[in-house]
Amino acid sequence: MSSVKETVLEINLAHLTHNYNYLRSKLKPEVKLLAVVKAAGYGSDAVVMAKHLERIGADYFAVAYVSEGIALREAGITTPILVLHPQPINFSSLIDYRLEPSLYSPRILREFIKVAVTKKQKGYPAHIKFNTGLNRIGFWENDVDYIMDHLNKTDSVKIQSLFSHLAASEDHNEKEFTLNQINSFKKTASEMIAKLGYTPMLHQSNTSGILNYPEAHFDMVRTGIGLYGYGNEVIYDKELKPVASLKSIISQIHMLEPGETLGYNRAFKADGYTKTATIPIGHADGIGRQYGNKNSFVTIHGKKAYIIGNVCMDMIMIDITDIDCKEGDEVIIFDNTSSAAIIAEGAGTISYELLTAISPRVKRVIIDNN
Repeated sequence: MSSVKETVLEINLAHLTHNYNYLRSKLKPEVKLLAVVKAAGYGSDAVVMAKHLERIGADYFAVAYVSEGIALREAGITTPILVLHPQPINFSSLIDYRLEPSLYSPRILREFIKVAVTKKQKGYPAHIKFNTGLNRIGFWENDVDYIMDHLNKTDSVKIQSLFSHLAASEDHNEKEFTLNQINSFKKTASEMIAKLGYTPMLHQSNTSGILNYPEAHFDMVRTGIGLYGYGNEVIYDKELKPVASLKSIISQIHMLEPGETLGYNRAFKADGYTKTATIPIGHADGIGRQYGNKNSFVTIHGKKAYIIGNVCMDMIMIDITDIDCKEGDEVIIFDNTSSAAIIAEGAGTISYELLTAISPRVKRVIIDNN
């Protein structure tokens, strides 16, 4: 019988430490490391991750939204927290919790200055986001004068950093595009610094940028997938270890005769005698319907068992015809060997979508061997 008795997401802090140290080894000593812990720590547990990373020396954290930053502060995190995509309705709370906003558009800049002035702030730390090719959010290069016009009219805000985001740094076929992004950011940052009269931090590299473009490490790097050991297989580095493993058990075993069907809409039909197992995890837990009908697999005793039929809300069914196993045995959805990226690929998606979909009802188990 397995030590696992139910569906759990195991979070291995030793692997987190290993990944942190490995990525640190790629940086010059003076370069800071910002750990991105948005989306519940990429589907794990943001508070657990942040507390551990704070202990081992992370210089900054980043979250997507103000609510995520507030949760970290209320859990006792004191390290600076950059909010990547704040909204004006939350600016007052952002200041109350000493979070640092990304200012990425004229509207956001104006609205934040207005709130900072109202709350009588002096030199409140904020970050200017420039768009250099991802074309998602961010100021353009020709917005520098607009930004300066507004900053020069107030002492309520001080720029902590200038930053941008690489679009394809994991893809070696996009090297020219990435180098153009880096050069564009350097040019815009130089212009901005000259007009500011002081030098904020610069950061542009994500995890693949850390690994592939050391010339773009600047003053700080940002990493999420490296710390959590997931990501596009194009940039997968064998030194990075998956921090989270999703495991379950076999609840029940059935034997189907030829022609019998299984699951909703009778989506699976047995061609011959087929042994199946039912696993207590489904689309309400984050395993979407796209993983069914043999698009993906789980692992039992090191052997692949394909998901058959339609994924149910609380259960999946798998083909174990050629696997010697029994009820109560451990089932690996993803772990060190069968990565989240590999599992997601079969369903035509990416590891991030799989990981961040793992619902709160899946029990988190912390493994700390330190």
